[in-house]
Amino acid sequence: MSAKPSFFAELQRRNVYKVGAMYAVAGWLLVQVVTQVFPVFHVSERIQQWIVLAIVAGFPVVLVLSWIYELTPQGIVRTDEVAPDASISRHTGQQLNRAIIGVLTVAVLVLAAKLLWPRAAPTTAESGAPAPAANDKSIAVLPFENLSDDKANGYFAEGMQDEILTRLAKVGTLRVISRTSTLRYASVPDNIGEIAQQLGVANILEGSVQKAGNQVRINVQLIRAAGDSHLWAETYDRTLDNVFGVQGEVAGAIADALGAKLSGGERKELGWVPTQNAAAYDAYLRGLALYDRGFQNASFIESTQSFEEAVRADPDFALAWARLARGYALMIFFGFDASLQERDKALHALETAERLQPDLAEAQMARATYVYRVERNYDKAFQLFGALHQRWPNDSEAPVLMSYILARQGRIGEALQLASEALQLDPRNMQLLKLQVLSALNQRRIAEALKGVDRIQELVPGESESLVYRAQLYQMQGDLPQAAVLLDVRSMPQSDFDPYVQQARLERRYSPLIGRLQEIAEAGGTGLQAQAAIDARIDLADLQRLDGQPAAAAASYRRALDQAQAI
Repeated sequence: MSAKPSFFAELQRRNVYKVGAMYAVAGWLLVQVVTQVFPVFHVSERIQQWIVLAIVAGFPVVLVLSWIYELTPQGIVRTDEVAPDASISRHTGQQLNRAIIGVLTVAVLVLAAKLLWPRAAPTTAESGAPAPAANDKSIAVLPFENLSDDKANGYFAEGMQDEILTRLAKVGTLRVISRTSTLRYASVPDNIGEIAQQLGVANILEGSVQKAGNQVRINVQLIRAAGDSHLWAETYDRTLDNVFGVQGEVAGAIADALGAKLSGGERKELGWVPTQNAAAYDAYLRGLALYDRGFQNASFIESTQSFEEAVRADPDFALAWARLARGYALMIFFGFDASLQERDKALHALETAERLQPDLAEAQMARATYVYRVERNYDKAFQLFGALHQRWPNDSEAPVLMSYILARQGRIGEALQLASEALQLDPRNMQLLKLQVLSALNQRRIAEALKGVDRIQELVPGESESLVYRAQLYQMQGDLPQAAVLLDVRSMPQSDFDPYVQQARLERRYSPLIGRLQEIAEAGGTGLQAQAAIDARIDLADLQRLDGQPAAAAASYRRALDQAQAI
């Protein structure tokens, strides 16, 4: 009677060792496919993690199954049911040997490829810092420093920064903070880590531009906020005649340094050169810098004039036509010029941009802006902005304008939800933060509104509009003396004076404000100033009536009506 084989001998006979080795090598190969290939197709990290866990959990299961079952000519059966003389485990083991050799060969080739051709980690000669991890693909582009002797060239540095940021924002695997949230920072700050924390990013891009005659030098450096380590730096020397594609070069190098996967379309967007005309491009950059300075009559008018200059110099400059269309639309919307001639010019600029570059994202933004600002078709504009946001997820302007549309339609809850989403890309956007405060204010959620005002004051100490919001909250709580401290009539702005009027009504002290409203009403002006003058005259008439001056009130109402009809 033969001795019963040992446990380890039985493991060998049943090919458990070989099955385990085969599974381990095949599992390692599959993990390589999951971690290297899946990110290219933007498969979420959660799915990748579950697949890897499933592979690991399957190892003991396979070992148990190889012990219990055996492969026979009749199929898979329990090992206990196979007579020793009928077992073909030795034959199966030989097949497993060949399979293991094949899989090992593939594994060795994969491993050799990773060792011999590793992904180049961007470094600098000084620090040798590696690229950030895959989840650290967030970046803020600080204002570029103007090193030109002629400080009037500041617009050139501003425009270059804006163009690089715009290109980066078109890379879907990056998270790029909007310019409105970075423009308040210094070009070369000494608190990189603090700024990165405030903006919620892992990386900061600093830059400088020096323009002298026909020469341009652009210095850029990418900094990992954690540890203030330099990931990449480069200097670009160009003439004004060949500076047009440098923004795409910079954006592409940054994307590579951060390990961002670029689709074919994104790579094409980065390499696209909008014009070859130096004069047109210079005018375009000047227009960009003016456009980003906010809702001011002079800025909008000068910005639009610069874009007009750009398209005169290069009639095929689609990007400038798109910006020009947006400029006209804003001038119409805010009342700078609502004439039919201006509407025709806006439509012509839009259609020219779409004809020259049908797939241009900026042309799509111009179309949505025209529908919103000129046609006032809010539902259609909302759909167009939504489609653009899907294509250009890093651009905050589309969700911002979508939130404005929802607010105009009275859908405050949805507007706030979109505003919160936009704040992820534009955390210091004053308009969005004020929208949140105004919503809380209008719904008398006093604690929430106060928290929002504190946030704005923390970001921009002394910000005047949020101080007026605080005064309104004091009014709601019946604390008129505290509200009066913040609502000094002498410093009342040229528009949005409703809280001051409300304070006068509550205190029943009309004379000080009557004089100030008369000044604003008589000042007149165009665009927003003209509208403010009409509003001031209506409020003036109301207070004159309450102050016992019916004849003066009637005259003010008539003049307000005449002014409104005139525009």
